[in-house]
Amino acid sequence: MDNKNILVFGHKKPDTDTITASISLSYLKNQLGLNTEPRALGSLNKETKYALNYFGVEEPKYLNDVKLQLKDINYHKDFILNEKETIYDGYQYMIKGLLTIKDLSKAFLNAHDNDIHTSYDNILKVLEGEEVLRVNDEIKGTLLVGAYSTESFKEKVQLTDDMILIVGDRQDLLEYAIESGILMVVVAGNGKINKNLLERAKEKKVNIIRSNYDSYHISKLISLSSYLKTMVCSYNPTKFEDTDYVDTVLDVNNKLRHTNYPIVDKNNTCLGLLRITDLNDKSPKKVILVDHSEKLQSADGIEQAKIVEIVDHHNIGSITTDAPINYRNMAVGSSNTINYILFKESNVEIPKNIAGMMLSGILSDTLILKSPTTTDTDREVVKELSKIAEVNYEEYGMDMLKAGTSLEGMSVEDVIYNDYKLYTVGENTFAIGQFFTMNFEDINKDIDKYIKVMNDAAEANNYKLVVLYVTDIIKNGSYIIFNDKGKDVISEAYN
Repeated sequence: MDNKNILVFGHKKPDTDTITASISLSYLKNQLGLNTEPRALGSLNKETKYALNYFGVEEPKYLNDVKLQLKDINYHKDFILNEKETIYDGYQYMIKGLLTIKDLSKAFLNAHDNDIHTSYDNILKVLEGEEVLRVNDEIKGTLLVGAYSTESFKEKVQLTDDMILIVGDRQDLLEYAIESGILMVVVAGNGKINKNLLERAKEKKVNIIRSNYDSYHISKLISLSSYLKTMVCSYNPTKFEDTDYVDTVLDVNNKLRHTNYPIVDKNNTCLGLLRITDLNDKSPKKVILVDHSEKLQSADGIEQAKIVEIVDHHNIGSITTDAPINYRNMAVGSSNTINYILFKESNVEIPKNIAGMMLSGILSDTLILKSPTTTDTDREVVKELSKIAEVNYEEYGMDMLKAGTSLEGMSVEDVIYNDYKLYTVGENTFAIGQFFTMNFEDINKDIDKYIKVMNDAAEANNYKLVVLYVTDIIKNGSYIIFNDKGKDVISEAYN
C-alpha cells in the first residue's frame, strides 16, 4: 500500500452495501484527482461476491487495521554506516544507534587497546596518507610506536608479522622493521624511505603508508581507522520492522528506555534509525468511512487515523474527529444512493461496472426496494443505475439475494456474524446481526443453537443484547432471535 493513498472502507463484517459503496466512492474520488483505495474489513459474503463477479469488479484487499506503524513515522531514513567504514566516519557522522558517543570515547581513552582491524584504504583515508607499498587490502594487527632509540627498541621489542609500526625518518629502525617482516610501517612527517629499503620491503611483503601527521597524531588517528564493527558489542540489538505498530515500540521502550532503535524491513535490511522523539513526527493513515460512523464498527486503530470524510445513511455514531471534515449523511436506504448523488454533483460519468456496484448495494440494503427504509430517492436512483448497468433490477436483485441466502456450507456462527454490527447505547453495547432468507424454517429448526451462541457471545463480551434479524424476502418481514437476557430490551423496543 502506498502510504499516500487514502483508504476507503465500510464497517466490520461487511455487507454488499458497505463493499460496493467503498468501491464506487473510491472510483469517484480518483476521478476527482485523489489517490484512494477501497478496502474490506472482513470476508465478503456470498451475495457480495455474486455482485462483484457479475459485473467483473475486483474484490477489495483486506485491511486489518489503521493503527500507526513505524512507516507512518518520519524517522531518520538511510541514517546508516557500513560496518566496514571507519570509527572516524562514525565520529564525523555522529551516529547514535548501535554506536554511541560513549563507545567512540573508548577509541580515544582506552590506552590498553592497540589492536587495529581495518583496510589499507581506511588507514589511507583517516591519515590522509600516501600509498607507498600495498601488499594487503585487509590490515589486522597490533600497533606500536617507534619511540625508543634503535638499540633500545631492538633490545626491548620483538617484532612479528602482525605488527604495525609508526616511525619517523629513521632509516635504521625502518630497516629493522622491514627485515623483521612486520605487517605495516606508517612513516610519520612524510619521512623519506631509502630505495634499497623499499625494494627490500617488497621482498619481505611489508605494507608502507606515508602521512604528513606526526607520530603522536598518527597514533591517535589510526585507531579510528578500524572498522565500525569492531566497536559494536551486539549484533542482535533491539530493532523494529517498519510495519511494527507504534504502540509496540512504546511498550518495549517503557522497559528498555533506549533512545534509539534500528528500523529494518522484512528482509532485515536496515532502513534507518528511530529516535524516540521521532514518534511525535507522524503521518497517520488517511481514511474515508462509508456506511458507518460507529467506532466499534470501524477498523481497529481508527482513533489513530486521520478521517477526511464520512458518507453514511445510518444514525450519527460515536466517531469523532479533531478537525472539520466532509460528512454526508442522508435518510435513504443505502450509502450507494448518496454516492450516486455525489457523482451527479461532481458531474462524473458512471461506468457500467460502477453503476452495477451501486445498484447491487441499494438492492441489497432495501431488499429490492421492499424494505420500509426505502425512499423515493432510492427508487429513482435504482431506475437510473439499471439503465447504465443494463440489467432488469428486479430479476438481477432476486438472483443476487438468492445467491446470498443459501445456507449451504454455513454454520450457525456464520449466519449470526454474516452482517453483524456493534452499537453503544449509554454504557451498554448491543450486537445486531441480519440475515436474508427465502425459507426461515432452515434456521428455525436450529433455533436453540442460535440462542446458545448468542447467550455465549453476550456473556463473553458483556453485551446487553445480541440479536439476529432474519428477514424473509418472500414474506417481506423479519423474525427476531435474541439472547435470553436481551428479552427486556426487545420487549421494550417493540412494545
